[in-house]
Amino acid sequence: MNQVQVTTNQTLQIKIKRLGINGEGIGYYKRLIIFVPRTLPGEDVQVRVTKASPKFAEAELIKIIKVSPDRIEPPCEFYDRCGGCQLQHLAYNKQLDFKKDLLKQSLEKFKPADFRNYKLKDTIGMDDPWRYRNKAQFQLQFNDHTQQAEAGLYEMNSHHLVAIDNCLVQEETTQKVLNTVLELINHYQLPIYNEHKNSGILRTLMVRIGIETGQVQLVFITSTPKLPKKNHLIREINEKLPEVVSIMQNVQNKKTSLVMGDDTIHLWGQEAIEEKINDLTFDLSPRAFFQLNPKQTKVLYEEARRALDLSKNESLVDAYCGVGTIGLSLAHLAKEVRGMDIIPQAIEDAKANALRKGFTNTRYEVGTAEELLPQWLAAGFKPDAIVVDPPRTGLGEPLLEALTNYPAKKLVYVSCNVSTLARDLKVLTKTYHVDYLQSVDMFPQTARCEVVVKLTKK
Repeated sequence: MNQVQVTTNQTLQIKIKRLGINGEGIGYYKRLIIFVPRTLPGEDVQVRVTKASPKFAEAELIKIIKVSPDRIEPPCEFYDRCGGCQLQHLAYNKQLDFKKDLLKQSLEKFKPADFRNYKLKDTIGMDDPWRYRNKAQFQLQFNDHTQQAEAGLYEMNSHHLVAIDNCLVQEETTQKVLNTVLELINHYQLPIYNEHKNSGILRTLMVRIGIETGQVQLVFITSTPKLPKKNHLIREINEKLPEVVSIMQNVQNKKTSLVMGDDTIHLWGQEAIEEKINDLTFDLSPRAFFQLNPKQTKVLYEEARRALDLSKNESLVDAYCGVGTIGLSLAHLAKEVRGMDIIPQAIEDAKANALRKGFTNTRYEVGTAEELLPQWLAAGFKPDAIVVDPPRTGLGEPLLEALTNYPAKKLVYVSCNVSTLARDLKVLTKTYHVDYLQSVDMFPQTARCEVVVKLTKK
């Protein structure tokens, strides 16, 4: 065990060696690892310890003694407090290098078979890495000092809200809608939920825009089905925000980190908005998953299609299919496309999206990939290709077992978490060969990245 000890509030001077998985700088005091947000490799910094343990310490930046040439001035006025972005202080081309290096770090940690010989392609970035997010989920809080409701995001590693009226990674229309609706909430003095007292009603505002269609959906996320002044709100939103074509309410009455609950109420307008990717139109209901960066989504799915290299009359499984984005983009080539998702609304949207395009070779079911794919495979269905796009937790054990026991000729893994990807590759490489890994920067200014992995059966 490391014998070096530091204490809370102790001041240290260290050199930052590299960036960690959350974009934080990593340095060492003697041999003890120190994590310092908002610092960069090569910088000499003075820091104050905020958390001390025998194995590591966390610290906050006091002063930069030697500045990295890659450091830039963050343009966002909330960046020093908000936990939404982690890398605004790093030049964008270096952010892309970091995301490729992050993948290397994860592979080094989990060591899947032959990982040092994997082909890692350079990260595909954006020409303009700002204003890209098509969906905002801003928490609501009542400020006792100002006697006003506020909307924003939490500070890093905290539950303290930062009120934000101009998020630079958020599409401008979504921010405009948020600001206007917040004004109405304050005008009508609507009760804001207080988690400590378990009182109040309004918890979160969710706004999503179809970038290609301009359609906007507003969702009030509440602690009860009751929504005071509902008709007044709808009337004023209609007058002030004509771009809003769908107003919904979602009820989340549980004490949980999950933003949305199971019950959604249609208040006004359309129940879903439309978005387009290339020649496909998708219905998006409030709880349906859709990528947050539509411009890079086109790039990501093109990389997935290229990796699948689907030939005419091959069958495809689109696991974690959401509204069917990847599978439907290939349905015109495939003999059959099957997809599954745990959210019933998403599956209804996928079916509607397939019907709109006139596809008769698609099948979508509600359920987990971990349950349904093994059932299909055990029943004799033999897909030629499988694409998996799991949540950040990665692939469940039953699904990994099915993929290795019933391997398809081609497997494409679309990952939003390099750690769980590297962990899963350790299992998958028993059966599959890794052709290459292609990083795509879906989330500029953050430490998150998507990766498309092409695997072929050994």
